[in-house]
Amino acid sequence: MILAAGRGERMRPLTDHTPKPLLPVAGQPLIVHHLQALRAAGITDLVINTGHLGEQLPAALDDGRAWGVRITWSPEPPDALETGGGIFQALPQMGPEPFLVVNGDIWTDYPFTRLPLAPVGLAHLVLVPNPPHHPAGDFALAADGRVAETGAARLTYSGISVLRPELFAGCAPGRFPLGPLLRRAMAENPMTGEYYPGGWCDVGTPQRLAELDRTLRKSNGRYRTANPPLGD
Repeated sequence: MILAAGRGERMRPLTDHTPKPLLPVAGQPLIVHHLQALRAAGITDLVINTGHLGEQLPAALDDGRAWGVRITWSPEPPDALETGGGIFQALPQMGPEPFLVVNGDIWTDYPFTRLPLAPVGLAHLVLVPNPPHHPAGDFALAADGRVAETGAARLTYSGISVLRPELFAGCAPGRFPLGPLLRRAMAENPMTGEYYPGGWCDVGTPQRLAELDRTLRKSNGRYRTANPPLGD
C-alpha cells in the first residue's frame, strides 16, 4: 500500500493544486519512483489511498498498467484519514496476509526485496539515520533486531514497513495515526526492524524537494550518502 492521501501543508503552495505524490522529482512524479521500484522488486498488486485533490492520482496513473503494476484505489475524504485510518479503511482490499506499506511522500533507493514476507511480530520497520529536521528519531533498534520506543540508538522511521492486519485489531473507522499503534504493539510483543543507511529523503518541504531533484539529476538518479553502518 502506498500512502498518498495527505494534504502536505508544509509543501504549500506547491500542493495547493497538485497532490504531493505527483510533484516531479528528476523528471517524473515522486510516486512513479515507487511504482518503478516496487515493480522491479516483483511487487505488482498495489493499493493507493487518495484524499487531497485525490481525483488527480487516478487520472495520472489509471490502473498502473503503464508501469507494470495493478492499482486498486482507496478514496478518502479531502481531509484524509491519517496514516492509521487510511490503512484501516483499505484492509479489506489488502487481504489477510502481511503487507508492505510505503509513504508516498518519501524518496528512497531501499531494495524492497530485503523485506520479510512474514514479520516475527505485528510489524517490521525500516529505520534510517536521523535527518537534520528530526534529530531525536522515533525508535531504538537493538542488536538482535528488536525495535523499542526507547534505547541508546534512536533512529527515524523511514515510512517503509511490513504490517500484519492484526495490528489494527480493535480499531474503528475514522482518522487516526499509525505511530501510536506501533508503540502499543512493540510495548506488548517483540517487533523487528532494520537499519538502512542508503538513499532516503522525507520530501516534506519545497526546499527538500528542490534539493532532492538537484541531487538526483546531478548523479543520474543515484543518491550518494555518507551514512555509516549502525554501530560505527
